[in-house]
Amino acid sequence: MTDIDRSRVLDLVPERKLEAAIGLLETLTPTQRLSVKAVAMDMWPAYMSATRQCMPQADIVHDKFHVSKYLGEAVDAVRRQEHRKLSQAGISPLTGSKWAWLKKYPDGRSAEAISFRALNQLNLKTSRAWCIKENFNQFWGYSYKGAAKRFFKAWSNNAMRSKLEPVKKVVKMLRRHEDGLLNFSQHRISNACAEGFNSAIQLIKANARGFRNFTNYRARILFHCGKLNLAMA
Repeated sequence: MTDIDRSRVLDLVPERKLEAAIGLLETLTPTQRLSVKAVAMDMWPAYMSATRQCMPQADIVHDKFHVSKYLGEAVDAVRRQEHRKLSQAGISPLTGSKWAWLKKYPDGRSAEAISFRALNQLNLKTSRAWCIKENFNQFWGYSYKGAAKRFFKAWSNNAMRSKLEPVKKVVKMLRRHEDGLLNFSQHRISNACAEGFNSAIQLIKANARGFRNFTNYRARILFHCGKLNLAMA
């Protein structure tokens, strides 16, 4: 559990179960829980249920990082399916292109960007899946919930007509969590802070060569990532 405003770890538990998530939220005082306006999270059911139980007034905001991850995985699944089919029929232009579909090309003038553009212009199912993923980036720019809802409806309808099963599977999941997605337009928060801490925590674990128990592990994480006031009175 992280404090987004102050970029710090508040506390942690060893499991992702509902009971553990509730226990984690209950480490906050009742006054603190009532003051929470929104909570950024992925689509794990235990997190959503715990938030609704402990902080019913807070809006659930689904994290854009995880949505992008799911869409990227859908593109890669389409690529793998298409690559197998093309390879069986002859030579596949998708050979060795996995990372090309996942990278960003901000300048558009590099050799990699030019090579990818040529690949993307081929009549491929992977290209259609990639365009659907990229088009969804517009969703995060809306600051009015009604406009975001209209975009999401049009985008999801178009994606469902694509006949690309991995893409359709992700779209169905996003539709089930539409409210949490739309809440981003109002609160504009994400789990970027938590993802950064995950990297720091893995480094803490590696440097310690593991921990004998969770209590020690928790103490080390809070010491390094909790921004604790250690000044003596």
